[in-house]
Amino acid sequence: MRSKDRISYFYDGDVGSVYFGPNHPMKPHRLCMTHHLVLSYELHKKMEIYRPHKAYPVELAQFHSADYVEFLHRITPDTQHLFSNELARYVVPQILFPDSLILLRFIPSFALVVPDNLGEDCPVFENLFEFCQIYAGGTIDAARRLNNQLCDIAINWAGGLHHAKKCEASGFCYINDLVLGILELLKHHARVLYIDIDVHHGDGVEEAFYFTDRVMTVSFHKFGDMFFPGTGDVKEIGEREGKFYAINVPLKDGIDDTSFTRLFKTIISKVVEIYQPGVIVLQCGADSLAGDRLGCFNLSIDGAYLLSTITVATLMLHTGHAECVRFVKKFNLPLLVTGGGGYTKENVARCWTLETGVLLDTELPNDIPENEYIKYFAPEFSLKIPNGHIENLNSKSYLSTIKVQVLENLRYIQHAPSVQMQEVPPDFYIPDFDEDEQNPDERVDQHTQDKHIQRDDEYYDGDNDNDQNMDDV
Repeated sequence: MRSKDRISYFYDGDVGSVYFGPNHPMKPHRLCMTHHLVLSYELHKKMEIYRPHKAYPVELAQFHSADYVEFLHRITPDTQHLFSNELARYVVPQILFPDSLILLRFIPSFALVVPDNLGEDCPVFENLFEFCQIYAGGTIDAARRLNNQLCDIAINWAGGLHHAKKCEASGFCYINDLVLGILELLKHHARVLYIDIDVHHGDGVEEAFYFTDRVMTVSFHKFGDMFFPGTGDVKEIGEREGKFYAINVPLKDGIDDTSFTRLFKTIISKVVEIYQPGVIVLQCGADSLAGDRLGCFNLSIDGAYLLSTITVATLMLHTGHAECVRFVKKFNLPLLVTGGGGYTKENVARCWTLETGVLLDTELPNDIPENEYIKYFAPEFSLKIPNGHIENLNSKSYLSTIKVQVLENLRYIQHAPSVQMQEVPPDFYIPDFDEDEQNPDERVDQHTQDKHIQRDDEYYDGDNDNDQNMDDV
């Protein structure tokens, strides 16, 4: 048992300033709201805060194809009309309607439609590539700090974009930071466990590691009714060396705290027992919360119900989204935590702030402190949200059947598969810059300046960093 976890937290205010468009459900502004809520609870004083580096194209190409990365680098709203061939090549047409959640690429009449704007799900917007570089850089940096044993838990709420494929943008995701982070972790760990509690199937991560036993992917998600992305059946278990190392827990509308938490704990405890991972990556998509704009579950952020009352103490059983984080933390394994989906932004901020507190073993008051975004939390100004009221279509017999199938598949895997370790590749590649060749009239952005500064412990209260005296923290 570790005496006290060392937490590294990655944030760059620029990641919350991009805009997908007026009718798009993805609002990166939720990241600014989360960060300010973390600050208002003074959680930043209990962890190390870092501005992530912007991932270089060569780093992104460790998973994605080089030509796809170059395409993302070059395309802009003003030039996208010049990329019609690339748009058809790199973007599978898909339109995820917020109200009905119908994915049109499963309807034959839409199969060959190529939208003008990359796709309704994945639009081209200003600073698209920089956005990808920042959120991917955060997850890569988090993995490297874990690899070098500089922290026990690393948090990047901007990450978790699990739908992006090797050569394809999908489901609001352009670069798959999770795959890049896992590839980093594999340099130092024989086995990586990936857990996904987003309401949507973690298809991009599963696909990337579908043929290997060095990564086990476990996804709890809504499945059926043409729900995006249409994958994640319990029968999808991996292939070749990866057979039985992909675990899918397909759920129906309306699952509640108690059912979800019980199933999660049963499956994950068995997975950890058998697979014995060296590190865990936990994707905490908040669209599985009740009331999410694109979700259909009834999960609270941190529910609890009375288990029993004794004369000395009252026993409460924790349930809900945050309880999954709390449970995974108790394994005391190196842990990389990311965000993911989440489209009711005030609830996203509530969720990830409370879960930051969970990772810090800090219980937060339910009354939200004054902060820059306090108006978004009206009228209750409370941290926790109640359960939803969608009819729970997950019968006990259905959940039991899923559990039995998953546990049966786990019986077939080799206990803690071994791997022949080789020389560890270098952590990162940084291109050399010749200062003599740089244009003195060209503005040098903050990230370029930061590359020349060793940033060990950075604390800041706003979206732009302000170094503080460590003695004051």
